Amino acid sequence: MNDKNTEIRKRIKKMLDKDRYRHTLGVAYTAAGLAMRYRLDPQRLITAGLLHDCAKNIPNDEKYALCKKYGIKLNEVEKRAPYLLHAKLGAYIAEKDFGIKDKEILDAVRYHTTGRPDMTLTEKIIFVADYIEPDRSEAPNLTDIREMAFNDIDDAVRKILSDTLNYLSKGSRAVDPATKETYDFYEKS
Repeated sequence: MNDKNTEIRKRIKKMLDKDRYRHTLGVAYTAAGLAMRYRLDPQRLITAGLLHDCAKNIPNDEKYALCKKYGIKLNEVEKRAPYLLHAKLGAYIAEKDFGIKDKEILDAVRYHTTGRPDMTLTEKIIFVADYIEPDRSEAPNLTDIREMAFNDIDDAVRKILSDTLNYLSKGSRAVDPATKETYDFYEKS
């Protein structure tokens, strides 16, 4: 891990609870492995992985207040589903508090929960790494998706989106329109 990522890791450890920090490290190292597989700079993907959940442990009412304060636009689903706010707020924090200027890293943080149509490879890697990191055990088809991730990242993205929409349709959680748009885009490609 380079010096910049070592410093980010130390700061993130203070911002997150123990379980979220362990998950964050899992995402960062999984992203580094995928970066090497797809010939990207592993340090950049470690940075994105370390920062992807930087706003996760902020209390929901404070997330809303910070989004309002910083002018972060929320759609109707996000206004009703505070668990989705950490991605957009996290991208803001990554830029303003951690000094990240790399648009791909910021977008990877911003879209790691919903995805978006036509994601960059960096965005896909963080989206997938968040789902398959080693401490994850509950998701359906996890073994298959982990294998897909290292063979064809687009197949992994499609399967994650399909399984996520299936899961959300059976529960009481709202579906962000971005997730459906992303699924539709990748299902056609």
